[in-house]
Amino acid sequence: MGRYRVRVATGAALFSGSHNRVRLRLVGARGAAELELRPRPARGEEEEQVLDAPEDLGPLRFVELRKLHWLLDDAWFCERVAVRGPDGAEAAFPCYRWVRGERALRLPEGTARLAGDSVDVFQQHREQELEERQQTYGWTTWREGLPLTIAADRKEDLPLNLRFHEEKKQDFEWALNVVTLEVALKLVYTFPRPWNRLEDYDQIFWGQKSALTERVHRCWKEDEIFGYQFLNGANPMLLRRATSLPRRLVLPAGTEELQAQLEKELQNGALFEVDFVLLDGIKGNVIHGEQQHLAAPLVLLRMEPGGKLLPMAIQLQPPSSSSPTPALFLPSDPPPAWLLAKCWVRSADFQLHELQYHLMNTHLLGEVIAVATMRCLPGLHPVFKLLAPHIRYNVEINARARSSLISYGGIFDRAGSIGGGGHIELLRRALAQLTYRSLCPPDDLADRGLLGIPNALYAHDALRIWEIIARYVEGIVRLFYQRDDVVQGDPELQAWCWEITEVGLCQAQDRGFPASFQSRDQLCYFLTMCIFTCTAQHSAINQGQLDWHTWIPNSPCSMRMAPPIIKEAVTMDTVMRSLPDIWQTCLQMAGTWLLSRRQPDMVPLGHHKEEYFSGPEPKAVLRRFQTDLEGLEREIVARNKQLDIPYEYMKPSHIENSVTI
Repeated sequence: MGRYRVRVATGAALFSGSHNRVRLRLVGARGAAELELRPRPARGEEEEQVLDAPEDLGPLRFVELRKLHWLLDDAWFCERVAVRGPDGAEAAFPCYRWVRGERALRLPEGTARLAGDSVDVFQQHREQELEERQQTYGWTTWREGLPLTIAADRKEDLPLNLRFHEEKKQDFEWALNVVTLEVALKLVYTFPRPWNRLEDYDQIFWGQKSALTERVHRCWKEDEIFGYQFLNGANPMLLRRATSLPRRLVLPAGTEELQAQLEKELQNGALFEVDFVLLDGIKGNVIHGEQQHLAAPLVLLRMEPGGKLLPMAIQLQPPSSSSPTPALFLPSDPPPAWLLAKCWVRSADFQLHELQYHLMNTHLLGEVIAVATMRCLPGLHPVFKLLAPHIRYNVEINARARSSLISYGGIFDRAGSIGGGGHIELLRRALAQLTYRSLCPPDDLADRGLLGIPNALYAHDALRIWEIIARYVEGIVRLFYQRDDVVQGDPELQAWCWEITEVGLCQAQDRGFPASFQSRDQLCYFLTMCIFTCTAQHSAINQGQLDWHTWIPNSPCSMRMAPPIIKEAVTMDTVMRSLPDIWQTCLQMAGTWLLSRRQPDMVPLGHHKEEYFSGPEPKAVLRRFQTDLEGLEREIVARNKQLDIPYEYMKPSHIENSVTI
């Protein structure tokens, strides 16, 4: 006879428990035994029972769960099952999914196994699991020319295990109600007051704010704050060191002194550029019958010896047949003209930040990784176990965005100058321009000439986080792939890589994405990119919205007048008639809080509670990862105490473990 001590843990989220009975069956190498759990574990609790089997079942292979019900199929969220056998050894069976219906759910013992390394029963299980997963998790084309998405028309159509848990759902819907009420109150409060001075924005500058938001409110006109944002603001992804004067820069007659200054800064390695050419030619939106406008600015900045990044010139439009010499704005111009030129730049930056670097390069890329992982990697695969905590909630938050943010009639259509179809065109261009190197900070920062700049805080922290994630990934990978040929010979891993590059990202191999893995180093680099994108990069791009986008003149979601051509004709009235109106302002302020607020169920990077791996070695690698993150946290905290503007977007305790908002 063999005695087995069985522990079954239920999730702590609302409605995770169930009143249905559960039948549990142990399957070992030498036999099987069954027991019935009465009652089932309640929400957030762990139940332990003892089973006396007629014989020792040998090494346990599977636990089978079958939920029984009469009238109500009361879904149950099972976290894990642990079984201590007659020899005192404990086997873990991770689940972390919903159990519903009366079909048996078979959980394999949690030790990660590669295809071909498994005994026959495990190989059969993984093949059957993938077959079922590929039926459940399908691809679809949401819009031509964009990354593929999961095949679900609405969030309600998503597979249950990709949905928000109840607390997350309730919190998100509560937040939606809050912002809806906020918009209504601000519109009522300002009606029918005139809206013709910058000070009028103060009327609705209340609600959720940060200390940095208040500083932006006070100092947004300053050139130093304008330049700082390209290094460490909400979108630090466009700045690059100039290696020559930009080809599309047109210097009008009489600007020889400026040209000499630019060439001097270029020779000193202190000339930087920000080019918004991706926006060129995209048609502006029409909101409430009023035409909105877009520009494709080119900004030239100089880095002072003390580290300040200051603008030298702004060209708002590329040359065209109708205007072969576009207006060039300078700090010496009349203050309203220079201020309006900077507003145009900040508005262009808002469009690229939200659509290219936030939505495309984190959310949509994260969804491609998530769907490919569910379709190609069985639960036994070590890469599935590594990535599973980092794809939590990504698919549902994207489904919600497609139905209310970037959909027809969504927020971009209602408030943004690039709505009405222009945002889809920009996303198409962004995908065509997306390269593998641009997603990997060591390559991207080198390509942009930003390595070694002391006050480039995003660049510094991104490299440090990348190094720590890379060490973690390498520790896991080397436990299961002893040689390069093991990587090459893993059919599931190779299918996963191909599905991301050639299917989800629409044939991205010509942009540097691998279609197969030939070595452990190549695999580690790709996995580091995946985790960095879904955690640290999203944090860097998402968190700054509240700080930098809440004061609307600093980041206008739309411009209501065409870019100025005659600088001397610009007045403060021109500035106000160009900036967003009350309706657009209210929507932007509410949206930035909704999208960047700290989530109540936030899981910091590396501190997920799910234990997908069994055995001491992977757990030791995770503990080292956590220790490294804690060390970086202390470094950033100490550094920030010395800074005028602390940079906290990549502080490990602020980085969410997946894309959840």
